[in-house]
Amino acid sequence: MSDRESGKLRIAVLFGGRSVEHEVSIISALQAVQNMDTDKYIITPLYMTKDASMYVGEDIGKIESYKDIPALLARSTRVIFVHEADGVYLTPYPAKKGGLFGKKDAYSDPIPVDLVFPVVHGTNVEDGTLQGYLKTIGVPFAGCDVTPSCLGMDKYASKVILKENGVPVLDGFVYTLSDYADMEKLLDSIEKSVGYPVIIKPYDLGSSVGISVAKDRDALVESVNDAFRYARRIIAEHAITKLREINCAVLGDDTSAEASECEEPFHTADILSYADKYEGNGGTKGAKGGSTGSQGGAKSGSMATSVQRKLPADLSPEQREEVRSMAVKAFQVLGCSGVARIDFMIDEETGKLYLNELNTIPGSLAFYLFEPLGIPYKKLIDRIVDLAMKRTREDEALTFSFDTNILANASFGGVKK
Repeated sequence: MSDRESGKLRIAVLFGGRSVEHEVSIISALQAVQNMDTDKYIITPLYMTKDASMYVGEDIGKIESYKDIPALLARSTRVIFVHEADGVYLTPYPAKKGGLFGKKDAYSDPIPVDLVFPVVHGTNVEDGTLQGYLKTIGVPFAGCDVTPSCLGMDKYASKVILKENGVPVLDGFVYTLSDYADMEKLLDSIEKSVGYPVIIKPYDLGSSVGISVAKDRDALVESVNDAFRYARRIIAEHAITKLREINCAVLGDDTSAEASECEEPFHTADILSYADKYEGNGGTKGAKGGSTGSQGGAKSGSMATSVQRKLPADLSPEQREEVRSMAVKAFQVLGCSGVARIDFMIDEETGKLYLNELNTIPGSLAFYLFEPLGIPYKKLIDRIVDLAMKRTREDEALTFSFDTNILANASFGGVKK
């Protein structure tokens, strides 16, 4: 029976890409693949290298293969997206030759794709770049559309929009490479605008890459230098001294959305670092009355087990509802779809709640935050797929062309009236 005759949706799970969060993406994606319903979907893991080449193959979906990526690529098939009259295909590039001495295999022929499921993190992939490419070639994809993907990654732009819509955020001050050319002036500006302690972050990265807190001018120099290693613009904002971090995910779209349970991640320094997120010893304190290394169904080695966290977070009913309702509001204000995780900050000195940032493709797809509410990982993926197909149907109902005879009147001398 062919793929088309089976009635199953053919999904390409795309991961990797030219991002400092490349490795994190691999872990997130292969974890998602393991939790997809093979009774409903025909799944093709699709790995994008750091130079943006794409590969499929027998071992692309195996985490142990990524210990030696050059060897993995050597035994895999490079592919490109091709839009044909009957749909989109992953086509071998260059084309494989058959015949008596040809090396034909299961990946020698074009692979039909009904939906791309991006599980990517960071710049060049999560920031709308990849989503724009997929939209241009005409293949449906899961998760946020182009604009909310851009906004979710641009920490400053999202601040402005959220603040305009009544969502409390800390004021942020943007500095560019031209500002960086005069370091003393830049430092003076940050000290005058923000003061100490100050948190410095790249404007468009996730996973806490390039983020640090400075408490004096010497530390500020190091923080600024580090942040500019990863981005052309950085943001400076006040660092809350007595900080509690609370995370909450949202599932849905601009029509209907629901919040997950809340968690409180713990960290070893002033902020939750990359090491805290992905290199910790694991365990979830407080989850179901104890600590678990499996997060109620997560595969071993998942990122959900790497952070020391309390789930559910120790919040009053009123605080929990405030976080969850604000998460949904932010999600819909930015026009998100699928699943996103919203990170909040509580200033314990004032009791005020602030939205920190929104992650349009969170690590592990934030599945563990929905499990306490009765939504297992497999069901979460089903919901994300359903939302993607819903958006596809809505987009297909729109008009993207306009009949005109403008070319009939065009000339090299200009366009006539």
